[in-house]
Formats: sequence, C-alpha cells, structure tokens
Amino acid sequence: MYAFAYQRPATVRQVQSALGKHEDAKILAGGQTLLPTMKQRLAQPSALIDLGHVAGLTAIEKKGRNIVIGAMARHADVATSELVREAIPSLAALAGGIGDPAVRNRGTIGGSVANNDPSADYPAAVLALGATIVTNKRKIAAADFFQGMFTTALEDGEIITKISFPVPAKAAYVKFPNPASRYAMVGVFVSKKGADVKVAVTGASNEGVFRAEGLEAALKAKFNPKAVEGVAVDGSNFISDIHGTADYRANLVSVMTKRAVTKALGK
Repeated sequence: MYAFAYQRPATVRQVQSALGKHEDAKILAGGQTLLPTMKQRLAQPSALIDLGHVAGLTAIEKKGRNIVIGAMARHADVATSELVREAIPSLAALAGGIGDPAVRNRGTIGGSVANNDPSADYPAAVLALGATIVTNKRKIAAADFFQGMFTTALEDGEIITKISFPVPAKAAYVKFPNPASRYAMVGVFVSKKGADVKVAVTGASNEGVFRAEGLEAALKAKFNPKAVEGVAVDGSNFISDIHGTADYRANLVSVMTKRAVTKALGK
C-alpha cells in the first residue's frame, strides 16, 4: 500500500468534514473491495474515512411496512436478524449466501450497494424490492440509483446512511454462483406485491444490475414459473468470460427466474 491518512469520525457530520479536508479521500465501510484494491496498488486514496465508529449506522428496524437497515449492518447481521427473516426472508437468505463467513462478518450492505459491483447480490434485492437509499443529503429510489457498472447516483461527499425495503407479498432470490468467489454468475431476485412484479438480474450484464421487463410482463400475466418459458432474454450486452459465454448467461437468467418464482411460491 501507499501511505495514507486514517480517520475514525463518530458522526456523519464529522465524516463530511473529513471528506472536505482530504482530496481523493475514500470512505471505508467493510473494506472488502477497497482494501484489496489498495493492496494491489490499483487505488491510492489520500485518506480513509472509517465509518465503523459512526453512531446509528448499524440498526435494523421495522418501520410500518418497511424494513430499514443501517448502511454499516454486516451481511451476517442481515442474515441473522429476526426482523428481516420474518418480514423479508428472501433478503436474509441472500445475505447469508454472500461470500464466506469472513466476508459476511466484515462486509456491509451500504458498502456493497455503493460499490455496485456487477456481480454483487444486494443490488438485485434493492432493485427488485423497490427500496429507497437514504443518504446524508436525500432519498434515492432504487430505479434511479444504479447507473451502470460500479456507477451510482451518489455525488461527491454523499454517504449512504440506511436503506429502506418495502415488505413484499412474495419474493425470492436464486443465484448461480462462481464456485471460487461465490459472486453471482447470474442472480435473479423476484418480488410480487399486489399486481406488481419485479425481476432484477445481477451478474449477467456488462452494465450491472437491471430489470428484466420481458420476464416481468410474463409474470404479471401469470405468476407461475411456466409463464417465463419462451420469453426471449437479450444477451447481446452480457458478460462473456472463462466462466460462461453471454448466451450461457442468457439461458441462466431464464432458469434462475423460474427457480426464483418457484421458491417465492413456496414450492
């Protein structure tokens, strides 16, 4: 690593102040992406602003028909939370399938969402559940937040403080994981609330997480795994690498969607 300053503010206001004092400072949440990048000398921030001691960022609460999760809640916290497991069990299951125990006990939901890795799990849940990302400056709808690979609507100095998830009637997440990294080669999160159905796909596209509108239309007509049979999935902009071609991933989107719907129906 290169030399850098390190600060541990206790409030969000102090975080903002620290960011203003250091050019090219980076916020440190769980550090599961940032620290390895720095070790490989692919990043050289002038300072790390550690959110680990900021009060109020780890809470998990139920507010009305929403589950509100603090940005610094660890994946393990989300996976084991009784509130999440009761209200949105699919979200708890997703968190429990991220990485390995070391990653789950260090990585945070806010860090994952802010990083927007194209193969990360949480973005699919945020998009499919229609969550709201709350920052120190504003509230951002999920549909407006993700803007492409590793790109979000966050502005300079903007910090995710919590994420609010509406409780769906039915939901499930299924992924085909890379056997080494446990990242999703294709992950599909399906949610249903009233007549509304959302299908969010991660791991497949070069543009990151996206809504599969064709699959959504089929499932709105009939929420059944057979409804997606014959629905074309456009893989023209899908990832193609040593783990799977774009066509392979396009087929996985259909397969994982059928499995997610089956799981959401409790079958």
